[in-house]
Amino acid sequence: MTELKLPKDDRSIELYTLSGTPIALEKRSAADFNRVAFAAAHVVADPFAENDPWLTPAIDWEGTLHFRHRLWDLGLGVAEAMDTAQRGMGLAWPQAQELISRSLKEAASRKDALIACGVGTDHLVGTDYSLDAIVDAYLEQLDFVQGEGGRVILMASRALAAAAKSPDDYLETYARVLAPAKEKVIIHWLGEMFDPALEGYWGSGDHMAAMDTCLGMISANADKIDGIKISLLSKEKEILMRRRLPSGVRMYTGDDFNYAELIAGDEHGHSDALLGIFDSIAPAASKALASLKRGANNEFFDILEPTVALSRHIFKAPTRFYKTGVVFLAYLNGLQNHFTMIGGQESTRSTQHFAELFRLADKANVLADPDEATHRMKAFLAVRGVN
Repeated sequence: MTELKLPKDDRSIELYTLSGTPIALEKRSAADFNRVAFAAAHVVADPFAENDPWLTPAIDWEGTLHFRHRLWDLGLGVAEAMDTAQRGMGLAWPQAQELISRSLKEAASRKDALIACGVGTDHLVGTDYSLDAIVDAYLEQLDFVQGEGGRVILMASRALAAAAKSPDDYLETYARVLAPAKEKVIIHWLGEMFDPALEGYWGSGDHMAAMDTCLGMISANADKIDGIKISLLSKEKEILMRRRLPSGVRMYTGDDFNYAELIAGDEHGHSDALLGIFDSIAPAASKALASLKRGANNEFFDILEPTVALSRHIFKAPTRFYKTGVVFLAYLNGLQNHFTMIGGQESTRSTQHFAELFRLADKANVLADPDEATHRMKAFLAVRGVN
């Protein structure tokens, strides 16, 4: 039996015995699924760079791109340069450009690689901009991604959230940005729980009123839109919006709390997936999605449901710090040899948080090698004072 000492909430130490059965890594393709499934992928930091971690990102390109090939090997698509990659939270537009360019070249080297790339306005400094300036900023990034041969995920804009005076400002901005899109775009509505600067997006602090505006924008531009990813952590709001989407427009779940039941769907429809948690649970997600296509719904839930508690823990408030848990699990699973993040974001969660993450990852069967994960966890805890 593999065991280690873990801190508990009451500050005591328990001897924890692992019980999970690792899910094997099996190669698949997107054709093995009846859902479109993207994993929003993280970036691997370079721990040996001579830099100021809070100010200057240093990326391990080999490790970062190797991780994307792993996702493609499992049949998952890569949602590139999104918030999971610390976009706008350590990863600036110049580094995002290089990430997008490198990843698209890697994708082009394969026959089966699904990839779409984030387009936003994060290269604008501050938030005091006109709508024209915001449209120009969006178009600058859209032109870059399309020039590299990439599909677009249109991200929410902090500058637009600050500048818009009414829902009509959102409608006008999105119409102008979507007009030159060469392929259908995925819209991303990121909630304020992920980024407080986006509160009131679509012109209202009431999500239902905001949804009306967003749906109006989608209906007016449906020929340019593949789907929408909403990240509001509310299955009820997602289901309601899903049922109101125009025919042919997908709902990509961004609900890291309820994704299993949303992907499975109901008699009225289902959600596809564009999830940060799929970065962390990729082998389980791949196996579960293949089960769903075979009609083995019980197996789908048996595999995926145990991961939901882990995801809810990783994405707990303050939700914007979820990237730390994603990278920590990559470290435990040997997908990178260090627990270092750009921007020094490895410091955003407590020792107790990491201990519970380890327990939940074990119970979710997503520790690839329990012995190695335990060795790494012990080394981590030693520098946190657990001996």
